[in-house]
Amino acid sequence: MLLGLGLLLIAIGAVLMIAARFGWPLGLLPGDVSYHGKNATVFLPLGTSILISVALSILLYLVSRFRR
Repeated sequence: MLLGLGLLLIAIGAVLMIAARFGWPLGLLPGDVSYHGKNATVFLPLGTSILISVALSILLYLVSRFRR
């Protein structure tokens, strides 16, 4: 199960990298916060997280509706 979760995370990372090459603004949406300090950088992708959460919720809802 742990190996499957790791592969899933790698696949999600690859999809996000490919999406960035095609100009999709994931990670640059309104609500994404980034702070560049002197010695550290902090990035909080709140807008992207909300968008992905809504999309997955809709997808899983549709899958559950068709499985009945």
